[in-house]
Amino acid sequence: MADFAAPRPNTCRRLRELLDGDEPVLAPGVYDGLTARLAEQAGFAAVYLSGFGVAASLLGRPDIGLVTATEMADTARRLAQAVDVPVIADADTGYGNALNVVRTVHDYEQAGVAAIQLEDQVAPKRCGHMTGKDVVDADEACAKIRAAAAARTDPDLVLIARTDAAAVHGLPAAIERAERFAEAGADVLFVEAPRTTADIETVARELAGHRLLFNRVEGGRSDEVPVPRLAELGYRVVISPVTALLAATPAVRDVLETFRAEAGTEPRADSMETFDGFLETIGLPEIREQEQRFSS
Repeated sequence: MADFAAPRPNTCRRLRELLDGDEPVLAPGVYDGLTARLAEQAGFAAVYLSGFGVAASLLGRPDIGLVTATEMADTARRLAQAVDVPVIADADTGYGNALNVVRTVHDYEQAGVAAIQLEDQVAPKRCGHMTGKDVVDADEACAKIRAAAAARTDPDLVLIARTDAAAVHGLPAAIERAERFAEAGADVLFVEAPRTTADIETVARELAGHRLLFNRVEGGRSDEVPVPRLAELGYRVVISPVTALLAATPAVRDVLETFRAEAGTEPRADSMETFDGFLETIGLPEIREQEQRFSS
């Protein structure tokens, strides 16, 4: 767990080591310090800051481009301070043109993320598994990737380039864009929402030799392919951006409905964390130790 008094680890370098390891990097979607800590405590080696999750948790709204660059960078900073594992951070479209992308990369680097993800949708963007998407011109998208690669002050910062072109122009066009993104400086290629297992296999085959990311969305547009099969195909990163949200929503709804109906939560006590247990989860024992270490 993150120690307030300890130097921060170089998570960019750590993520690159994981990318070159024997197993794909599994990164659950998180949206605040609590979910990030829970993911780290569960044993995940990296976490994924989900724009979908931030829109839902911060604004109570869908992922349709409402979250600002500042709100995302601030959330990224809080996550990076809460955990020691690498934070892979969604940066949507870069929040503007190539110059805005430079600013975004600088802000995310200062926040302490290990990877930044940029996509080629038009603004306002949509969740990759929604309908009604559109993408910018391929040359404009490549210019943004070049700008991001040039803006890095830490050469170990991982640049993930996502294309949503499959839903707009077809899978071959998306694969062609991904190849151009690699030429522009992307470290990881992300073809969003290939629909069938055959499409997922085609992406892996056509982009063999590149680090690939797969977006695992329960109920989304893509077939659900087991992680071991994705590993066989060569996918190096598997994110699961909405898992925590989909699990938390019915649990919170259920206990609140119980509270409203019963004027108490006793019927749900067995499914709730204890107060002391929660304080341990969020790190009170470590903070108490630090208080003792620095007390006069």
